[in-house]
Amino acid sequence: MKRVIALALALVMVLSLAGCKKGTDNGGSSSSNNSSNSSSSSSSSSSSSSSSSSTTDNKGGDEKTTITMWCIATESDSNHNAYVKAIEEVSAKFPNVDFQWEAIENETYKTKIAAAMAANETPDIFFTWSCAYLGDFVNQGKVYCLDDVLSKYSSELPESMLGNTTYGGKHYGVPTTMNIVALFANMDLLAQAGWNKVPENYDELIKCCDDLLAAGIIPFGCAGGETWCVTEYLEPIIQKTIGSDALNGIFVNGATYDNADVAKAVDTFQMMIDKGYFDPAGASLPNDDVKQNFIDGRTAFYQNGTWNCADFSKANDGEFLAKVKVTEFPVIDSSKSKLGQLIGGPSDTLAVSASSPNAALAAEFAAELGKAICHYGYLDGCGLPAWTPFYDTSSINPLTVAVSEICKNADSYVLFGDTAQSAVDKEPYLNAVAKVYGKELDGAGFIAELKSAIR
Repeated sequence: MKRVIALALALVMVLSLAGCKKGTDNGGSSSSNNSSNSSSSSSSSSSSSSSSSSTTDNKGGDEKTTITMWCIATESDSNHNAYVKAIEEVSAKFPNVDFQWEAIENETYKTKIAAAMAANETPDIFFTWSCAYLGDFVNQGKVYCLDDVLSKYSSELPESMLGNTTYGGKHYGVPTTMNIVALFANMDLLAQAGWNKVPENYDELIKCCDDLLAAGIIPFGCAGGETWCVTEYLEPIIQKTIGSDALNGIFVNGATYDNADVAKAVDTFQMMIDKGYFDPAGASLPNDDVKQNFIDGRTAFYQNGTWNCADFSKANDGEFLAKVKVTEFPVIDSSKSKLGQLIGGPSDTLAVSASSPNAALAAEFAAELGKAICHYGYLDGCGLPAWTPFYDTSSINPLTVAVSEICKNADSYVLFGDTAQSAVDKEPYLNAVAKVYGKELDGAGFIAELKSAIR
């Protein structure tokens, strides 16, 4: 059944990725996700052991080729276990490769990889978000084309899952998992406020938040210390106000921010802040702390990426899982949006540096590694598979299964806005989002600032 779900998801993505592919045919790009939690840097290294004819011919000779990789799978990241297991498995297929990898905290990584690209000092393989984030590097000629390698995996990797890493008709990334932004609810806390279900529409959500406050419970936590976490709240609110097509037009196709409904959505978000729905302490906290507050029962809701299903399923020795339900943010304007319009899609990606002295070998390694990370990440509940599952999925945690049902019924996807836009547009966008959360800009101010800074 889960294999069928995965294939259905691939078909759904054909429509949702069309905008991104259209935007990249001329060498441009669009979209991706800040798909990891903050944590301290860590590093590891691994060597290979046994060979595999499906990857590359490493027979003969004792000399090893060093292949390096940077990623964001630090020890506190949900994907860390998947990376460790995948690296061990794939290294065994390449006995003549000395694989060395370093994991860097999310925000620090973005600065480091950008500086490395500018200086032509990149590792052989690097983690990236898809669409515009990777597309900026592709446009600079910094990324190795993977067409030859990925053609070997056409029966395992649906072409629809490659749309976000296709530029000018060529493939430049190996996708691992796909995720969406989802609304997680602590049902024990909702019960204390008289709710035995997750709110099903916007009016119910507002009533639930009011009831939670009356019961002395803070509805939401949001990590203002990491602006990408604020976008996880604001973008679904905008999408469920103006619709996927309009939001994708802004993020991908250069449509103007000068839209009265965008201002309305921003004002809706600020109304929720003004009414006390958000923990004021969260304004300066990192995401790890805000997520832990949700786990510890200090807030009733947490809206973030579905890679968190892995952490929630294991929290408090597995006891927290029984308390949590997952859904999507409700529709605000039903004349323009509907359920099934989601923020997210296949974004986490491995790419190969064009300047790598061993790019062809690194590409072979990256393809196998991406497939293995998908395997272990899905089993851990870190996201839905970009690759067709080829293993027993009966142990997948129920939160991830619920996410797959949400995605199976999806109408459309808009990829995460902080990388859906080019590097030039991303910073003004994030700065404006931070000002919205800090109450420095209202809806009209948000539009005015982005019209001035971007278009």
